[in-house]
Amino acid sequence: MIDSSTAILPALDGPRGQAVFQARGITKVYRMGEVEVQALRGVDLDLFPSEFVVLLGPSGSGKSTLLNILGGLDVPTSGTVRYQNHDLSAENDALLTRYRRQHVGFVFQFYNLIPSLTARENVALITEIAANPMPPEEALALVGLSERMNHFPSQMSGGEQQRVAIARAIAKRPDVLLCDEPTGALDVTTGIVVLDVIARVNRELGTTTVVITHNAVIAGMADRVITLSDGRIVAQKSNAAKRSARELVW
Repeated sequence: MIDSSTAILPALDGPRGQAVFQARGITKVYRMGEVEVQALRGVDLDLFPSEFVVLLGPSGSGKSTLLNILGGLDVPTSGTVRYQNHDLSAENDALLTRYRRQHVGFVFQFYNLIPSLTARENVALITEIAANPMPPEEALALVGLSERMNHFPSQMSGGEQQRVAIARAIAKRPDVLLCDEPTGALDVTTGIVVLDVIARVNRELGTTTVVITHNAVIAGMADRVITLSDGRIVAQKSNAAKRSARELVW
């Protein structure tokens, strides 16, 4: 079991304290018959408490693979990934499941809501298995959907459904929120609303937040922007001044 109360291993110090994640020398190779695909090629990365990070890069650059490894959905072929004092790259499936359940919230491009359940009931699926959840009503209020909690997904817009998905992800009070192209299926106006919600969660809950996107404009919201290409980190920069979602134009 992951126990954040035990001593934390030495970590790089950043502007917000010791690293929540330390990835060192991460590679990921997928084998399809006789063909090998190198998705990650020696990635070193630190993520810090309450940080808002954008992973930027084209399709096939390794962004989703890296996010899946950080979230315990996949393991590296080589290298190590530490969450606080715990080596995720050395754990079995049961412990990775526990890690995901207790510490990580996921938001994907597609909402994955259960059509026969209301917004409140979709969020409650998570709160029923989390150790210290917030009430579904509180999570939905945080994303601005108090008035829609008894509606079914078919009665909601795409942006509202994505906000339900965010409420579901944050209801467990995760330490880390991982978002894979959260606006990819949305129009610009709706996407800005969703990004505004993600930024609010990061700001008000102090959740370390990582957003994958191929849209360079979104990088303006981040504390730090990490660019990947061909499985490698090719650039990192910090934003001296962050922009709000509603200031973005694309």
